[in-house]
Amino acid sequence: MATTWDRGAGTVGKVRRTYRDFQEHLAALDEAGLVRTIEQPFNKDTEMHPLVRWQFRGGIPEPDRKAFLFTNVTCSLGRDYGLPVAVGALAANREIYRIGMGVASLDDVGPAWDRAIANPVRPVEVPSDAAPCHEVVIEGTALEGDTKGLDALPLPISTPGFDSAPYFTATGCVSRDPDTGTQNMGTYRCGLKASNRIAVRMSARAGGAEGHVHWKKYKARGEKMPFAIVLGCPPAVAYCAPQKLRMGLDEVAVAGGIVGGPINVVRCRTNDLLVPAESELVVEGWIDPEYVEPEAPFGESHGHIALEAYNNIMHVTAITRRSNAVVASIISQVTPSESSVIKRVAYEPLWLAHLRDHLGIKGVKRVSMHEPLTNIRRVLFVVVDRAMPRTEIWRALYGAATLNASVGKYVIAVNEDIDPDNGDAVLWALSYRANPALDIQILPHRDKGHGPRSDTRSEGDATMLVDATLKADMPPLALPKREYMERARALWERLGLPPLTPEAPWHGYSLGDWSEEWDAMAQRASEGRYLENGRRSAQLRRNDVAPNTSIRAIPRRDTL
Repeated sequence: MATTWDRGAGTVGKVRRTYRDFQEHLAALDEAGLVRTIEQPFNKDTEMHPLVRWQFRGGIPEPDRKAFLFTNVTCSLGRDYGLPVAVGALAANREIYRIGMGVASLDDVGPAWDRAIANPVRPVEVPSDAAPCHEVVIEGTALEGDTKGLDALPLPISTPGFDSAPYFTATGCVSRDPDTGTQNMGTYRCGLKASNRIAVRMSARAGGAEGHVHWKKYKARGEKMPFAIVLGCPPAVAYCAPQKLRMGLDEVAVAGGIVGGPINVVRCRTNDLLVPAESELVVEGWIDPEYVEPEAPFGESHGHIALEAYNNIMHVTAITRRSNAVVASIISQVTPSESSVIKRVAYEPLWLAHLRDHLGIKGVKRVSMHEPLTNIRRVLFVVVDRAMPRTEIWRALYGAATLNASVGKYVIAVNEDIDPDNGDAVLWALSYRANPALDIQILPHRDKGHGPRSDTRSEGDATMLVDATLKADMPPLALPKREYMERARALWERLGLPPLTPEAPWHGYSLGDWSEEWDAMAQRASEGRYLENGRRSAQLRRNDVAPNTSIRAIPRRDTL
């Protein structure tokens, strides 16, 4: 990619960078015919995500999926926001991801990650007046009250009918290890509670969020944890936030390795964290070291609704943004989705490199992660050479299952004539190429990983063949309710978009683990009244409950 130069407002000289920012990325996508611009008024609470969802549930081939840019955003209360929203601009399809990575072909994605992880490039700090993300600064009383602060941002509701609030989804959440000083950037869900308060879900399970590890250290010290939520950062940085990198490795430095030069960062206005200077939007503040409060329901990337649980509270001290900011949002929840493309295109090369390069298993041709409905983590296929020794096949299976605690519930080795993306071919291989008495191993004592809380029969899970029928009530399917999807389909057709071929399931519905109270919360959110939900959860704050604790597991009592 050619070197580009920015002139920061009020600065003398120029700031060098070797990468596209988010808006330049959008321009590149538009030039490639990969952006649909929607200029008519669009309701972010009930219409936006259901419309874009149709290209994932409507039989649209993956190469034909595109980014959507909504330039006239409204809400259920009839507000006009004045800022556009981009959905699908990071990875609605693999070509969009390739353009964001700045590589010539999809075959170059894996080597680019290998080089970047092996050779990270430290970011370079620029002054505040040279940082586009500091062109507009909102602090103090300007953060407080309806239509102010967070409530002034056009954040979509991802799963209308089930979600309890608008959420930041395409996040780069920045925290710092108080012992080492190393920053981490992760992708966590962040739900609005008030104009200056956010609930942040940082996974506490094994192999989960590094930000949670940082928080535990701050909690032990009795100190507030500085925190920042970045939206619309340069794509190379955005792709690093959800990537599976080793603990202690700075994601922004790895992004520098991807683009072949340092990422420009700027110090936050109200804390000392460093964030990408070319970001569209930054929310600054601190995480409460003592209190947690109810967060969710929210449609999670495992494909079910994450039910209400106690999670961290972020108190917002500043919002900074570009003067012409574009708000970035991603399609997640039921896969395939934008978030699953982001992870799959990056994860598959990492697993292949682990088997071939780290373990020295030469007969492995590729690793394929099953995406539709299972969300890439549960089912892995190891494609091997036909002449590969049986002992090496088993070494590959064990190696693939143990690289990450949350990936590989089912790991299947197939030959090159079996297409892992063809379910019929996979069943054919299982039917005629595997003897269950001889060719199956079960590995117990495995972490349950990222998934709905349903089967409570044991603390752990296993890598095994298993009866996959429903064994307990489960949270709703993380798709908008039927009425929202039907309305969005009518809008889709009215806009003259490509014909839809609905794929079941194409709308969300209850699977038993759902309450009238959560239904009412979702209805309020769809009507633009999510702040009532925030006031409700504020009354349920606890200082004796760990993050990620289900609200159903704790008897209610008055707090505050």
